[in-house]
Amino acid sequence: MFFAFPTFGTAGNLFQIATQASFYAPLALGLTFVIFTGGIDLSVGSVYALGGVLAAWGSQYGFVTALLLPLAVCGAIGLVQGLIVAQTLVPAFIVTLGGLLFARGLLLFLTQEGAVTFAVDPGSGFGAFAGGQLFGLGHNVWVVIILFLVGVVIARRTSYGATLLAAGGQLDAASLMGLPVRRSLIIAYSSSGALAGLAGAMTASYTGSGVTTLGVGLELTAISAVVLGGTVLTGGAGTVFGSLAGITLLQVVANLINRLGLTNSNWQTVVNGALLAAVAVAQVYLSRVQAKGARAETAAEAAQARSSNVATDREE
Repeated sequence: MFFAFPTFGTAGNLFQIATQASFYAPLALGLTFVIFTGGIDLSVGSVYALGGVLAAWGSQYGFVTALLLPLAVCGAIGLVQGLIVAQTLVPAFIVTLGGLLFARGLLLFLTQEGAVTFAVDPGSGFGAFAGGQLFGLGHNVWVVIILFLVGVVIARRTSYGATLLAAGGQLDAASLMGLPVRRSLIIAYSSSGALAGLAGAMTASYTGSGVTTLGVGLELTAISAVVLGGTVLTGGAGTVFGSLAGITLLQVVANLINRLGLTNSNWQTVVNGALLAAVAVAQVYLSRVQAKGARAETAAEAAQARSSNVATDREE
């Protein structure tokens, strides 16, 4: 890679990859916790776009409003989705598909079907945030680093993280164990919505405006990143840093595609789809191997127990 593209490893190019990844990483983080439970959130792409428009509009009232407004509104969308999933047990893909349509419809209503574009107020200081740097890294990148460090602690060191993983594909069993499954589901979907809104706000800060057409199909990119990072779609297993690695890998692939001169954006979709399919097949294969090994171990233990019983009977 470095020999074929000598400038790939330059600081400027790596900075660009990190910057691009930082816009989508919060979505992957939020989705990671949702997928831990065996659920899915198809609304994040539309919520992301809505967050960007809300941030741009809110910037006229200052930096704090530009940041908190998308967090509040998008988090509320996630909260409603979480309540429905947790209390009614309606399949998450149906609930979040409704959330996708609601967020996209609200977005089109606010922008008069895209006829109105909200620019970030230059006097708010919000637009300068994403373009700034600290110790050579963009502010967005630092936000992502902090978010994922917190995410790792939550996943590995808290009862909430343990509950999410325990609930993965086994909601009833986890509930019977006395774990607060419903509350954890609500928090997971609320966080997913809020983080999608934050990602949209960060993008608006960088581009200087809220763009209606952003986020179309982005939920599939975020899901791909989470799965590429090793989180199992059926829930119960995965890592937070794996999702960060997955979204970074997708941006590396996009960078390489551009360097190959394949400017058609469909190429990235094709490659991402192939990667996702390969990882999904590998996950299924490994799960079957593990299940086969577990069955063999159980059979061996049962055979050993029978042998012990027979020997005991003979002694008697």
